[in-house]
Amino acid sequence: MTETNATVLEDIGTPPSRLERILGIFASVRAREGITSLLLLCNIFLILMAYYFIKPVREGWLSVSIIGDLSKLEIKSYSAFGQSMLLLLILPLYAWLAATFPRRKLITMTAGASAILLVLFWLLQPGLLARQIPYSGIAFYMFVGIFSVTLVAQFWSFASDVYGQEKGRRLFPLVAIGASAGGVVGSWAGERLLLLRWLDAFDLILLALIPLALAVWLSRFIDQRGTVGQPSSDTETRRHQPAAPEGHGAFKTIYESYYLMIAAGMILLFNWVVASGDNILFGLVQAALELEQVNISDPDAVAKAINVATTAFYSELYFWVNLVGLFLQAFVVSRLVRLGGFGLLLIATPLVSLAAYLSMAIAPVIGIIKVMKVAENSSNYSINNTARHMLWLPTSKSMMYQAKATIDTLFVRIGDGMAALTVLLGTRVWSFSLTDFLLVNIILSLLWIVLSTILIREYNQRSKVIVQPA
Repeated sequence: MTETNATVLEDIGTPPSRLERILGIFASVRAREGITSLLLLCNIFLILMAYYFIKPVREGWLSVSIIGDLSKLEIKSYSAFGQSMLLLLILPLYAWLAATFPRRKLITMTAGASAILLVLFWLLQPGLLARQIPYSGIAFYMFVGIFSVTLVAQFWSFASDVYGQEKGRRLFPLVAIGASAGGVVGSWAGERLLLLRWLDAFDLILLALIPLALAVWLSRFIDQRGTVGQPSSDTETRRHQPAAPEGHGAFKTIYESYYLMIAAGMILLFNWVVASGDNILFGLVQAALELEQVNISDPDAVAKAINVATTAFYSELYFWVNLVGLFLQAFVVSRLVRLGGFGLLLIATPLVSLAAYLSMAIAPVIGIIKVMKVAENSSNYSINNTARHMLWLPTSKSMMYQAKATIDTLFVRIGDGMAALTVLLGTRVWSFSLTDFLLVNIILSLLWIVLSTILIREYNQRSKVIVQPA
C-alpha cells in the first residue's frame, strides 16, 4: 500500500464526496479515492483510444501485403509469431530500464519511443514515399501488437504499484471501465473519421499521437499526486526509486515462482484460443471480399477495395466488441467480484469461449462466428482483462514491472505463435477444415479452464499470506 496506517484510518472516518458516491455505482469507492481513480480511468482510456485508432489500420495494411504464395490467413498468423521473436530482443532491454529508472521516467521513455515509431510508419505507408515498401505492413502489424500489450501492461503495473492489494481489488473494476470506453470511442471515432474525404486511413496513425501524449502527462500527474492526493513518505520513496528496485530479471523471477509459472501458462493458452478464433474470422472475411471483387480486372482497384472493406469491417467489429465490453465492465465486473471474488472473474471468460466455439462448430457461418467473436472478445476485454490485472495485486514490484511485462507481452505473443503454428500445420500438413480448427479451440478452452482453476487456488493462498507494507 502507498498510504500510512494513519491515513487509512483517517479515510475510513471521512464521508465520501458526491463524486465518490456516483463512482460507487461501478465499484466500492471510499472517501478521498475518487479523483485518483477517475484519473487512472482517463489514463487507460487514452491509451486504448490511441490503440484503436491504429488497430484497424493494421488490418487494412496487412490485407494488401503480398508475400509469395502465402495466403492472407498465413501472413496474419506468421506476422503474429514474428512479434514473439522480436519481443525476445526487446524484453531484456525493458527489464533493464525498469530496474534502472523510476516508474515515471519508464512510462515516458516507452511512450516516447512508440510515438517516434508511429511517425516513421506513417511515412512508410503505401503511396507516400513509394508505391509499396516491402514488408512494411508486416512490420506495422508487429509494432501494433507490441504497442498494445507493452503500454497496457505497463499501465496496470503502475496502477497496481499505486494502489496495493486491498485498494486494487476494490477499484480495478472501476479503472478498467476506462479501457472499455477507450476502445469504444477509439473504434467509433476512427470509423467516423474514415468517412471524411480529406482524411486517409493512414492518417489515423498520426491522430493516435494526441491521446498517447495526454496519457503520458496524466501518468506523470498521478505519480505526483498519489492515491488520495497527499502522498505518504512511502509514496515519495517509491516514486524516486527504480520501478523494479530488487529485480533480478524477468525470466528468473517467473521461473522461481510457481504462481507466475501457472499465470504464464494460462495467459499463453487464452491468447492461443483468442488468436486462433481471430485467424479463422480473418480468413473467412478475406475469402468473402475476394469473391466480391472477382469481376474486377485492375489489381490496384481490387487491392484498394479490399483494404477499405477490411478496415470498415474491423472498425464495426471492434466497435461492437468494445460497446458490449463497456457494458460488462461498467455493470457486471464489480458485481461478479462481490459475488464470487477473483475466482468467478477469472473462470468466466474461458467458459464463454468454450460455449462460443461449440456454437461455431454447430453452425460454422460467418454471421454466427462474428457474433460469437463479439461475445468472446468483449468478455475478454472486460471480465478477463480485469481478472488478469488483479492477479498481480499480491506480488512484489519486480514481479509487477518485470515479470508482468514479460508475461503480458512475450507469453501473449507465444500464444499468437502457437495459433500461427496451428494454421501452418492445419493448412500445409493436415488440410484442416473449419470444423477441425474449431475443435482445436474447444480442446484448448478446456485446458484453459483447468489452469484457471489452479491459478485461483494459488491466488487465494497468496492473498492470505501476503503482508502489505505500511
